[in-house]
This record gives sequence, structure tokens and C-alpha cells, in this order.
Amino acid sequence: MSRILSDEEVSRQLADLPGWQVAGGELRKAVELPDFLCAIRCVNAVAADAEAMNHHPDIDIRWRTLHFALSTHSAGGITQLDIELAHQIDADASEAASASQP
Repeated sequence: MSRILSDEEVSRQLADLPGWQVAGGELRKAVELPDFLCAIRCVNAVAADAEAMNHHPDIDIRWRTLHFALSTHSAGGITQLDIELAHQIDADASEAASASQP
């Protein structure tokens, strides 16, 4: 089981994760992409990464805006797995947005 990170550890690591916030014991971020299809491509990329990590985010899709919530349910809080997945989500979102540029 992964160890729950302290508030200080989470805050320090969030410095490298723009837009991510702690709310309700989770890491949360809303990502707006150029269009719906781009958002779905991002979700598919995140799903593949999450499956490979065996660590799955909560994802809410609202047209072109994706809302992500991360926590390690088995540990009861935020762990290093959530930080790693947040970095991967940022990379996937950036790649999806770049792919939609003409």
C-alpha cells in the first residue's frame, strides 16, 4: 500500500503541477481543451496511462472541459501515485491540445 503524503509534501510537489489543487482530500484540476474530440483523445490517453499504472482517476467530461480528481482510495488519501498520475495527465492534455493545432 502506498503511503499518504503529508500536507507539506503535497504542497511542495504541487509547485511543479500548475492548476492542480487539493480539495476534499483529492488532487483536482479542470483542463479545457480546444474541442470535444480533443478532450476525448485526452481521456483515452489518460485511461491508457492509468491502466498501465493500475491507478485510476475520476474523470468528469463536460463538452471540452475535463475535471480530474485523484486520490488513492486504498490508502485513504493522496499518495505519490496521485502526484505521478497528475504529471502524466498534464503531459497527455498538452499532447492532445498540440495534436489539434492546424
